[in-house]
Amino acid sequence: MNALVALDIPVDIRRPAPQGASLSEVNRSIAVPQGKGAFWRKLAAFSGPGYLVAVGYMDPGNWATDVAGGSAYGYELLSVVLVANFMAMLLQALSARLGIVTGLDLAQACRQHYGRRTRVALWLLCEVAIVACDLAEVIGTAIALQLLFHIPMVIGVCLTAADVLIVLALQKHGFRKLETFIIALLGLIAGCFIVELILAQPLVAGIAGGFVPHADILTNPGTLYLAIGILGATVMPHNLYLHSSIVQTRRFERSPQGKAEAVKLATIDSTVALMLAFGINAAILILAASTFHKAGMTDVAEIQDAFRMLSPLMGAGAASVLFAVALLASGQNSTITGTLAGQIVMEGFVDLKMPAWSRRLITRLLAVIPAAVVAAIYGANGSARMLVLSQVVLSLQLPFAVVPLVRFTSDSAMMGRFASRGVLKWGAWAVAFAVIGLNLVLLGSLW
Repeated sequence: MNALVALDIPVDIRRPAPQGASLSEVNRSIAVPQGKGAFWRKLAAFSGPGYLVAVGYMDPGNWATDVAGGSAYGYELLSVVLVANFMAMLLQALSARLGIVTGLDLAQACRQHYGRRTRVALWLLCEVAIVACDLAEVIGTAIALQLLFHIPMVIGVCLTAADVLIVLALQKHGFRKLETFIIALLGLIAGCFIVELILAQPLVAGIAGGFVPHADILTNPGTLYLAIGILGATVMPHNLYLHSSIVQTRRFERSPQGKAEAVKLATIDSTVALMLAFGINAAILILAASTFHKAGMTDVAEIQDAFRMLSPLMGAGAASVLFAVALLASGQNSTITGTLAGQIVMEGFVDLKMPAWSRRLITRLLAVIPAAVVAAIYGANGSARMLVLSQVVLSLQLPFAVVPLVRFTSDSAMMGRFASRGVLKWGAWAVAFAVIGLNLVLLGSLW
């Protein structure tokens, strides 16, 4: 007897991915245990996509903002990091819901519900955003290679082109292997910062006080600027496309009850993963507050400066090395998820399929070439300016991802009983407009 039949798994679960499915090569490739009393095994099977998404919330752009906030204002902006994380949790939960209920990723949903001109415009804007995001990861990885191995920025930027080989090798052996690699790197990042915080010995009372919002965050132009930077750079547009696709790698029952359970499990997965991302972002800010701000160094904003100053201030030579190792792991993680998002967007918006290696190589080269040119001409300072520019481009694209997501998940015709209603619906719109507004304010302040 067929083993799947013996387990009494519904017929639809045994079906292969339908033609045109998002990430068709891995769609419905990971089995989810069936039957009552298997909650923890089901949750374990669903755990993974949330961690791929969480990677985007701790990229080099976030690092720079957290370092600047902690060095300038101590623990005061921890409350902003917390609020930003709650916003991200809501939007990513909606993204997972869209993919599970409709069987479409966000790009495919846009293709089905918008006219040709709108579709093409959204696709091009998203491609620009993905290149901008990849640019930030290229720069972050190159900075880490320079700090750890003294590799010149230009060479480091060029070496990042080889990252595509990692993605191809891992995905070739199954999507679960890719997720395991991502989670291992996240564990390495978390471990580095746990050691850093033990060495830094931050004030517990200061940390607790930092989670309480202060009025001067809004009244002080300096804190307001950094608060907007933290909030505005939190939600990455490509993460919304990514999450709506990769939750479909799970082979769950397609009945209303199965979808409801899948939405619940996927929400738990992304919420737990984003709490880890929150912990890492908070740790970066706490580290900067307990070392730089405490020593009166309130103008540390560059990652390279933070690296050079950590060891002398903390009295431990390993402090700077751990910081750079975590940065390297962060950059590697982010490049993997960025290339996956690029594939999802191209296939979803225009149904254009091309070999995985060529798609990822093209995306990476579009980021590597300008980064290498700027590194050659301006050095590390120019790279830092490009890091800021990449965040500006992401801010511009954000409304074109958030608004369709909230609109689709509130549409009863698309979502049926799973459509957002009441507090969830209006809360989602409030978060969408808040994130968009903050990004626009941040964008205006940079001109």
